[in-house]
Amino acid sequence: MTKPATSPYLSLRQAVRPAIFAHQLLAGDAERAGELAAECEELLLLTRELLKAAGQARVLAPEPAPAPAPELGVGPGPEPGPEPEPGVGPDEHGADRHARFLDAYADAGMAWAKVVGSSMALGRALLAAGATEDARRLAGFLASAGEESAAADLQAELAKAVLAAHQEQLKGISNKMAPEEIEKSIKALRAVLLEVPKDLNQEVNRLLVPLAASIHAIMRQRDIEIPYTSRVEHIAAGGVAKYPDIVTISLDEIAAEFEGLC
Repeated sequence: MTKPATSPYLSLRQAVRPAIFAHQLLAGDAERAGELAAECEELLLLTRELLKAAGQARVLAPEPAPAPAPELGVGPGPEPGPEPEPGVGPDEHGADRHARFLDAYADAGMAWAKVVGSSMALGRALLAAGATEDARRLAGFLASAGEESAAADLQAELAKAVLAAHQEQLKGISNKMAPEEIEKSIKALRAVLLEVPKDLNQEVNRLLVPLAASIHAIMRQRDIEIPYTSRVEHIAAGGVAKYPDIVTISLDEIAAEFEGLC
């Protein structure tokens, strides 16, 4: 019998990542930690239960297949096996151990499901508290542990939260913005691009046109000589409207030229 493959929820490094994150939150800002303490403590408790079940499953896992017996007359023979327990035959003892292994393995699986569910609850609490960076890190931990679906769900909620937080600023983007509004708009667009799915890049790309037009208008008002290499006028004219895949590059170009004005 060969040793079974290790299940994802039996990997110690993966299993404790959410717990490490919870410890970091509890050790951080006292006010915010107080708001999230219940979710963090629940996650730590569930992680402990997971590790106990995973450890039990590993202890009870079937042994690797024995090495081939040596040829006759060469080397020592195999070591004698352990004495069976009184009143328990070898087959019965093995069946009991196998049953306990399956129970522990199932317990570990259920404990891991609880850890993932608790991590999702913590992620939502982080979003409610406006801690988008921490929520993003937690989604990354889930993805690295093989929970791509849960990570994607948390990432989608993160994207909605970021869009909602910057909605008013995005609605105010026009071709007649003051410098301070341009700066706020650039920050808002960068935050949105960091979180939203790529299929929304077209919508973000559309907002680059009035943003670039505002910067171009300031250049003309200040009689600034626009270099040949400038991309502001090109973007303001809709030159990148059909290329949402390079929206981040286009925004960086706009931002760089705007920063040169300040």
